[in-house]
Amino acid sequence: MKTTGLRMYGQKDLRLETFELPEIKDDEILASVVTDSLCMSSWKAANQGENHKKVPDNVAENPILLGHEFCGEILEVGSKWQGKYKKGEKYVVQANLQLKDRPDCPGYTFPYTGGDATYIILAKEVMEQDCLLEYNGESYFEGSLIEPLSCVIGAFKANYHLIQGTYDHEMGIKKDGNLIILGGTGPMGYLAIDYALHGPIQPKKLVVTGRSQEKIDLVEKLYPKEEGKKAGVELIYVNTGEEENPADALNQLVAGNGYDDVFVFAPVQQLVEQGSAILATDGCFNFFAGPQNTDFKAAINFYDIHYRYTHYVGTSGGNTEDMREAVKLIEEKKVNVQKIVSHVLGLNDAKKTTLQLPDIPGGKKLIYTHKDMPIKSLDEIMKDTSNPLHEIVKKYDGLWSKEAEDYVLANEKEIQV
Repeated sequence: MKTTGLRMYGQKDLRLETFELPEIKDDEILASVVTDSLCMSSWKAANQGENHKKVPDNVAENPILLGHEFCGEILEVGSKWQGKYKKGEKYVVQANLQLKDRPDCPGYTFPYTGGDATYIILAKEVMEQDCLLEYNGESYFEGSLIEPLSCVIGAFKANYHLIQGTYDHEMGIKKDGNLIILGGTGPMGYLAIDYALHGPIQPKKLVVTGRSQEKIDLVEKLYPKEEGKKAGVELIYVNTGEEENPADALNQLVAGNGYDDVFVFAPVQQLVEQGSAILATDGCFNFFAGPQNTDFKAAINFYDIHYRYTHYVGTSGGNTEDMREAVKLIEEKKVNVQKIVSHVLGLNDAKKTTLQLPDIPGGKKLIYTHKDMPIKSLDEIMKDTSNPLHEIVKKYDGLWSKEAEDYVLANEKEIQV
C-alpha cells in the first residue's frame, strides 16, 4: 500500500513523500491515520534531528515518520493480534512506550509508525507494551487530543504530599489545596485547567499565570471563573508581566501560605525560581515543560527542602493507565478538548507548521492527514463568510466540532504528492 507521510531525515530536514509500505508481519497492524495534533515535542525533535534522544543516529539513511498524537482506524490485523484487535475499530496510541532497553517511541523512532501520514504500520512494540487502545469517541480530533491529556493526568498523579507524622506519601495533587499553573496560557495549560476542574481531585484555589494579557484574556474566555465556581474551585488569572515582584503578588493571593502544588508549563528559569519561592510547607513542584537545553538550570530553595519538606518532580508524558483515563474522560465528555484546537490544516502544510510551531499563537494545530488544505486559524474561519466552515464554527461559538470535522472529511481536497 502507498502512503503519504512527513518524514524526518535530520535537523530541520522534513520531507513530505509518497512511498510504499511493506506487507505487514504477523506481529504488526496496518492502520489509517485521520487526525494528528501537533506537539512542541515534534518541533524539538525536528530541531535536534539525530541529536534527539529518541531519534536514531542513522535517520539520514533511514528516515522516521513524525507525529505522535494521532487517531485513526485499524485496517488489517496481523495473526498475533487478531484475538485482541479488529478491523474497523478506531484507535489511539500511547506514544510513551517506556521500553526497558531503548527510548524508541512512535513519532520519533520508527520508519512506518507516526501520526503525520495517511497510512501506517503499527510496530510490534506498540501492541507488546499494551499501548494501542480502542477509542469509541464521536470524533477523530478528540482522539488525537487524548495523548496530550494523558500527559497532564500523569503529571497530576506524580505530585505527592506527606502523610502527617510520617515520611510516607499520598500521591496526587492536594485535595482542597492551593494549585498554581505557571505559564499556563498554552494548549497544555488549557488541559491542565480542565483536568483540575473536572478530574477526580479539585483544589480549593486554582491560579493560572501568563505574561501576555491577550493570552490571559483568551484562556479566561475558554475557562471562565463561573466554570470554576461550578466545580467548587476559585479560579484566578494573573498577568505576571505586570507585577514588579511576581512571587510576592502570587503569595498574597493565598494569604502568604504558599501553594501546595506548583506546575511549571514553560522551560523558563524565572518561572522555576518563582515556583520555588511560592511553595507551601509540604508543597510539591512539578516541572512539566521539557527544555531543549541539556544544561538547563535554575536556583531552588534547599532550606525549604530540608525544613519545610518541599518536593520537586518532573514528568515527561503519561503511561497507559493515564491514557485509559483520558479516553474515558473524553468519551464521557467530562473534559472538553474542543477548547484547545485553534488551527486546522492538511498534511500538505504539516512541514511548515511543525518547523514554525513556536511562532504560531493559539492552541493545538490539528492535521487532517488525508487532506490538502492550508493552515487556517478558527478565528480566520469565523471572519471569512465565504468559507463553508464559517457557519459551522460560528454555530459552536468559535470551537472545532464533529460537524466541522465531518465537513472536512467529506468535502476538502484529498492529499496528493
